[in-house]
Amino acid sequence: MEIALKQALKAYHKKDVPVGAVIVKEGKIIAKAYNKKEKQNNAIMHAEIIAISKACKKLKTWHLKNCILYVTLEPCMMCTGAIIQSRVKKIIYASKNPNYGFISTNYNAKEKYNIESYYTDDDYTEKSKNLLQQFFKEQRK
Repeated sequence: MEIALKQALKAYHKKDVPVGAVIVKEGKIIAKAYNKKEKQNNAIMHAEIIAISKACKKLKTWHLKNCILYVTLEPCMMCTGAIIQSRVKKIIYASKNPNYGFISTNYNAKEKYNIESYYTDDDYTEKSKNLLQQFFKEQRK
């Protein structure tokens, strides 16, 4: 999660919503990414989507069934769909997303696709929340 937070900080410095994602397979980092919606003027450039795309390219398959996704903010509906499609089975996220979070409430993802999702609720949660709050505070000036 520390590396995902570093990715989120990159997004923050580039004036994008500070969300970072890391995909790990067998203890090795396969892909890491941060949000690029603003930079690329593209609504689908979420950290999770970019990380999934990089992991698929690196592994030369769209099946990421033995991978763990670490992300600083609970995935939205679009990202949850990509997670389901790529067969990622475990997601660990630092902060809940009260506006757009979908993974924690999507019972199909949990039961039908057997996706494990974990909310960390620890120091990473505070760091992620603080970074997001600071970003949106600065945007509203």
